[in-house]
Amino acid sequence: MSMLKVVEVLAESEKSFEDAAQTAVTKASESVRNIKSIYVKEMDASVENNRIVSYRVNAKISFLLEDQPAGG
Repeated sequence: MSMLKVVEVLAESEKSFEDAAQTAVTKASESVRNIKSIYVKEMDASVENNRIVSYRVNAKISFLLEDQPAGG
Protein backbone atom coordinates (compact mmCIF):
# COMPACT_ATOMS: atom_id res chain seq x y z
CA MET A 1 0.00 0.00 0.00
CA SER A 2 1.33 3.42 -0.91
CA MET A 3 1.20 6.33 1.52
CA LEU A 4 1.67 10.01 0.79
CA LYS A 5 2.82 12.70 3.17
CA VAL A 6 1.98 16.38 2.76
CA VAL A 7 4.12 19.33 3.82
CA GLU A 8 3.06 22.96 3.67
CA VAL A 9 5.59 25.43 2.30
CA LEU A 10 5.87 29.12 1.46
CA ALA A 11 7.91 30.25 -1.54
CA GLU A 12 8.66 33.54 -3.27
CA SER A 13 9.81 34.68 -6.71
CA GLU A 14 10.47 37.99 -8.40
CA LYS A 15 9.29 36.52 -11.75
CA SER A 16 5.83 34.93 -11.42
CA PHE A 17 3.48 32.75 -9.41
CA GLU A 18 4.52 29.79 -11.55
CA ASP A 19 8.16 30.42 -10.71
CA ALA A 20 7.31 30.68 -7.01
CA ALA A 21 5.59 27.27 -7.22
CA GLN A 22 8.59 25.79 -9.02
CA THR A 23 10.86 27.27 -6.36
CA ALA A 24 8.78 25.51 -3.70
CA VAL A 25 9.14 22.15 -5.47
CA THR A 26 12.85 22.64 -6.15
CA LYS A 27 13.61 23.57 -2.55
CA ALA A 28 11.46 20.77 -1.11
CA SER A 29 13.23 18.26 -3.35
CA GLU A 30 16.47 19.02 -1.52
CA SER A 31 15.13 17.29 1.59
CA VAL A 32 12.38 14.91 0.37
CA ARG A 33 12.17 12.42 -2.49
CA ASN A 34 9.30 11.16 -4.63
CA ILE A 35 7.36 14.44 -4.90
CA LYS A 36 4.07 13.69 -6.64
CA SER A 37 2.08 16.92 -6.61
CA ILE A 38 1.80 20.53 -5.49
CA TYR A 39 -1.45 22.20 -4.47
CA VAL A 40 -1.25 25.99 -4.34
CA LYS A 41 -3.54 27.13 -1.53
CA GLU A 42 -2.92 30.86 -1.69
CA MET A 43 -1.17 33.39 -3.89
CA ASP A 44 -0.26 36.95 -3.03
CA ALA A 45 2.09 39.61 -4.29
CA SER A 46 4.05 42.50 -2.83
CA VAL A 47 3.63 45.88 -4.52
CA GLU A 48 5.96 48.87 -4.51
CA ASN A 49 5.38 52.06 -6.50
CA ASN A 50 2.33 50.51 -8.21
CA ARG A 51 4.37 47.54 -9.49
CA ILE A 52 4.47 43.93 -8.37
CA VAL A 53 7.92 43.24 -6.96
CA SER A 54 7.47 39.69 -5.67
CA TYR A 55 5.06 36.79 -6.00
CA ARG A 56 4.37 34.39 -3.12
CA VAL A 57 2.64 31.05 -2.87
CA ASN A 58 1.47 29.03 0.10
CA ALA A 59 1.45 25.44 -1.15
CA LYS A 60 1.03 21.84 -0.08
CA ILE A 61 3.55 19.41 -1.54
CA SER A 62 2.71 15.69 -1.54
CA PHE A 63 5.36 13.00 -1.70
CA LEU A 64 5.36 9.24 -1.63
CA LEU A 65 6.66 7.64 1.56
CA GLU A 66 9.20 4.91 0.99
CA ASP A 67 8.51 1.43 2.33
CA GLN A 68 10.39 0.67 5.55
CA PRO A 69 11.44 -2.87 6.48
CA ALA A 70 9.34 -4.42 9.24
CA GLY A 71 10.82 -3.86 12.69
CA GLY A 72 13.26 -1.26 11.46
